[in-house]
Amino acid sequence: MQNIRQLTLCGLKQALENKACTSAEIVAAFKQAYSEDQCHAKPLNAYIEFFNDSIDSARHADTLRAEGQGGLLSGLPLAVKDNIMIQGKEATCASRILKGFTAPYSATVIERLAAEGAVFLGRTNMDEFAMGSSCEYSCYGPTRNPLNRDYAAGGSSGGSACAVAAQLAPCALGSDTGGSVRLPASFCGIYGLKPSYGMLSRYGLIAYGSSLDQIGVLARSPEDIALVLKAAAGHDPQDGTSAAADVEAPFPLTPLEFKGKKIALVKEFTEKGVDPEVYDITGRFAGWLKEQGAHVVEISLPLLHFAVPCYYIIAPAEASSNLARFDGVQYGLRDEEAYSLEEMYVSTRTKGFGTEVKRRIFIGNYVLSSGYYDAYYKKAQAVRSLLSRECLKLFEDIDFMLSPTAPVPPFPLGSKVDDPLAMYSTDMCTTFANLTGLPALSLPAGITKAGLPVGVQLTGGMFSEKSLLQAALSWQTRGAGL
Repeated sequence: MQNIRQLTLCGLKQALENKACTSAEIVAAFKQAYSEDQCHAKPLNAYIEFFNDSIDSARHADTLRAEGQGGLLSGLPLAVKDNIMIQGKEATCASRILKGFTAPYSATVIERLAAEGAVFLGRTNMDEFAMGSSCEYSCYGPTRNPLNRDYAAGGSSGGSACAVAAQLAPCALGSDTGGSVRLPASFCGIYGLKPSYGMLSRYGLIAYGSSLDQIGVLARSPEDIALVLKAAAGHDPQDGTSAAADVEAPFPLTPLEFKGKKIALVKEFTEKGVDPEVYDITGRFAGWLKEQGAHVVEISLPLLHFAVPCYYIIAPAEASSNLARFDGVQYGLRDEEAYSLEEMYVSTRTKGFGTEVKRRIFIGNYVLSSGYYDAYYKKAQAVRSLLSRECLKLFEDIDFMLSPTAPVPPFPLGSKVDDPLAMYSTDMCTTFANLTGLPALSLPAGITKAGLPVGVQLTGGMFSEKSLLQAALSWQTRGAGL
């Protein structure tokens, strides 16, 4: 049999059904690979914690399967980003301020996946509170790119992307507030989906920007993402932002026929600020679409120029509110040496939050403050509404929007960490999907001359996940490697 770690999630599912291996053997293979990486001179640092009891969960799944029981994901392993709660496990958002916090309940997606028999391998590294594009803002240290360990893995779900790309997990959950699933998917050369806002429940996802956050999936195959969505998607009464009705499950997946499909190549995402190699790879992908019979047209949507500044007003504003709860009173870090309540608040938050999180809290408080609310936050929300309307109108005439996922290839660790504007510009092509709630998928599209992966992004209309994943499957089976 093929090396266990090389199999996709669907491949492992088939292997289990054919009794070619056991779930315990699968988990043991990933645990061994993790242990070996820990001994490397430059560990990838994909996992914050590999769960010691994952092997016990796998054995339990094997027992159930032998008895003819088990669900859609019976015995299949997944890694989980450190901001998605698993009851009884630590959930720290890669921040000192949540050190020692144990999740009192599981996120809805975790409950649904567990009900279908999934085994959780561990919690993965991330930018602190999901604020970052490189997975360098973590109190546990940066995650390295598995293709070149001196380069960034992308963020904020860098640990999840790295674990999948390095075959330390077949599939992983991440979260996406402004590109945090798609950017690391692009940087690590895998597939990453940010679903439509409301498709996957946010209940149990530790919030960053509540109107923007969405749990997403990273994998080496579109079919794996479809499989996870089949198990986890659907209305959740515990999440007020959950879609009112269940949407079409995308699994099983068949390739999409592009003939007659209309795809818009976005001018604003292919001109200023785009690396030449990224531009060329995106162009080659557009050429492949034309060969498949798609009608690719270049469009201009000037409001997209305002997506990043709009995002960096709204997201910090929501973060400043959401993170106010982390004060050292009930859980997490607490400065015991403080001599007053106010001093305890200040000292705990000063010691607990990292530089980037503090920066965004300050920005958020500023744009919400008296005298600046109308000038910044209110205007940003108005632009967001206009952008949403224009995008919804656009998708009345097109099937997909095409752009690079990131304007640049992976960059060396440390090269942007002290330059916030350079780091924020990495989100140039991704934030609009969060502002509008649209689903977007990053596909591995090529390799630079330096051997670094580049992804392209397909965006669809609301709840068009099935079509997006079908398009990705067509690329994987017919075009990948061009």
